[in-house]
Amino acid sequence: MKDKKQGKQQKVSPKLAARKSEEAMIAGILEGSPDGIGVAVIRLDCGCRKMAAVDKNGDPASKVIIYRDQAESICDQCKADNGAFIRVQEEFIHWADPAPDEETQQMIKGKVLGIRTAH
Repeated sequence: MKDKKQGKQQKVSPKLAARKSEEAMIAGILEGSPDGIGVAVIRLDCGCRKMAAVDKNGDPASKVIIYRDQAESICDQCKADNGAFIRVQEEFIHWADPAPDEETQQMIKGKVLGIRTAH
């Protein structure tokens, strides 16, 4: 059966993909960020998420938004440390269609998310 989705198609890393609960927030961020070509999604160990649009150069294209599903505000720990890097569980960039070429994606990922080494 063919998928009949209309509108902007979005591509993500094969390893990590936006959850259903994140899709509306991603769409809203991209809609409010005309220069955005993707949204950095950072999932924290407390259940909160940080998101921001990125432009074709890997620079911010929106403000960083911290939110928690079905909650009026973020958790007390995020209020205190602004979602510290040490508490990151997963991170990826959700690309808007058309996604940039692989080389550009890697450059942006390195600039936005950093490069991790295996120990």
